[in-house]
Amino acid sequence: MRIIAGTARSRRIEAPDGKNTRPTLDRVRENLFNMLQTRIHGARVLDLFAGSGALSLEALSRGASYAVMNDRDGNANRVELKNAETLGFSDRTRVLKGDWEQTAALLRGEGERFDLIFLDPPYTMTDLRPVMEALRPLADAETLVIAEHEAKAVLTVPDGMEQTNTRNWGFCGVSFYRFSEEEHT
Repeated sequence: MRIIAGTARSRRIEAPDGKNTRPTLDRVRENLFNMLQTRIHGARVLDLFAGSGALSLEALSRGASYAVMNDRDGNANRVELKNAETLGFSDRTRVLKGDWEQTAALLRGEGERFDLIFLDPPYTMTDLRPVMEALRPLADAETLVIAEHEAKAVLTVPDGMEQTNTRNWGFCGVSFYRFSEEEHT
């Protein structure tokens, strides 16, 4: 795996060993970040189910200001920390170990807010209502939630979420969501 563009362009990053994670393919990341290019500079990023941290690290390479990476797998956390250090992004990253519920509760308690939220859960997890509800306090009307999923999957999200786009690249799909405007006025 490698970083596609930005200050760490072409630098290699590691992926966790084993079958507990499924790294986002380079071509999917490249297409995804081409779509997000105007939203990256200065963005605060949350990456749940982060695996290697590739999505956060790509965002940092392209000008994001800060990223929180979370995974419940200890091996993934070690790889995220190592990748951030290797790329020189340690000062702009925070790596949390725990499930998404613990992390969302912790960040809510700290009053954190994010511009971009990446979700790359196991492909069997298609009901994202609990995750999205837990993330609602971490977002505002401009926050974009990007969920990676199997291309043929139908995701279930809570009322008040607007799907703004969806794209498929081979077996991988990516859907973009926003929380409704009226909730943040």
